Amino acid sequence: MNSSRTAEGFGDLAGITDDEIARLYYDWHQWALPKQLPPEGDWVTWLLMGGRGSGKTRAGAEWVRALARKGVGPIALVGETMTEAVSIMVRGDSGILNTHAEEERPILRGNSLRWPNGVEAMILSASDPDRFRGPQFAAAWCDEIAKWPHGEDAWDQLQFGLRLGDRPQQLATTTPRPTRLVKRLLADPQAVVTRMRTEDNRAQLAPGFLEAVVARYRGTVLGRQELDGELIEDLPDALWQRSMFKPFAGGALERIVVAVDPPVTGNARSDACGIVVAGRLGEGVAVLEDCTIKPATPLAWARRAVAAFHAHDADAIVVEVNQGGDLVRSVIGQVDPHVPVREVRASRGKWLRAEPVAALYGRGLVSHAEGLSALEDEMCAFGPDGKSDALAGQGRCARLGSHGIAVGGGPAAGSGALSIDVFSSGSEIGNVPPR
Repeated sequence: MNSSRTAEGFGDLAGITDDEIARLYYDWHQWALPKQLPPEGDWVTWLLMGGRGSGKTRAGAEWVRALARKGVGPIALVGETMTEAVSIMVRGDSGILNTHAEEERPILRGNSLRWPNGVEAMILSASDPDRFRGPQFAAAWCDEIAKWPHGEDAWDQLQFGLRLGDRPQQLATTTPRPTRLVKRLLADPQAVVTRMRTEDNRAQLAPGFLEAVVARYRGTVLGRQELDGELIEDLPDALWQRSMFKPFAGGALERIVVAVDPPVTGNARSDACGIVVAGRLGEGVAVLEDCTIKPATPLAWARRAVAAFHAHDADAIVVEVNQGGDLVRSVIGQVDPHVPVREVRASRGKWLRAEPVAALYGRGLVSHAEGLSALEDEMCAFGPDGKSDALAGQGRCARLGSHGIAVGGGPAAGSGALSIDVFSSGSEIGNVPPR
């Protein structure tokens, strides 16, 4: 059971029957932490933010179970992807199927659940907001909303479908990240916010997890977010602040490049291969997609980069070649020999290369397309030592920061994954015709 109460709190169970033990096992109110139970009052949205293993999923599954018992439906079950929605929200150890006794357990068919009393739930992916058009619901459980690639769009489409019953309600469970959607719900007067810590649920967590993971990250910025359930906005000494990220509003792009920062090696423990797509937009730049891949064998990242090149109808692939220019060009040529490749070399430290890039953000010259929250998280964790708080060198800061959008007069200025030079006349790809 994913709560911090244990059988010790219920005295001696030896004298009771198997049926009584089963009833006790499935009596959520006996086991639940107070924060795992729905808040009182006339709320529309319950935002449950918690650390890893704090019991968020169990709270969501039990809330859905209680709704189904009352005959409330249909219910929307929304995960980041269909795979995650089924594997975590429905089939997971703390998911819906495992919270029900056999006689009341719903049946999963395709993308829907059906309870014995006729209540139905539809499984949806937040990655495809258009699928929300048409269906209507009386309630919704939305999991890990801070990870949704099109968070606000998916949430807004869901609101249009929450129109059945006397009191439509929705539960959003998530590990906190300062995305636009999370901050919007925190400011919503009709939302009730509950915060949970991993430590609160220690009785249900493996001792090895507490010793190895909790002990390692306790007190760090990453630990405060992932374990304590805190919403961490910005590091005071970071180059990037979240207020700098301006949404891309569209417009004609003059040049588009796919920027690649290959890792030194290509095994499971290697750094990610940073792959970012960006285009020149007037005097500024629009970052269009983050195609990072890990683990990143040479052929795998080359295929990903070439696919991004064609998907965005790009003008060139720009690659940092400090770790072997001939090999990098050769690998891309194996995938598509006709793709133009421009090589750049990093010659200065990460922080020095990143400072002018952050200045461009500060001037409002760089905009971001939707779905770049992971990239933004790592940029905001990029401190003066050139490392993010606990995941140093994982690639995102390297490709759009330290090895990222660098300013200068050519390759000597030092640019890895993406260079503003690329969008300027006389640059490495200045000979690429504008669109």
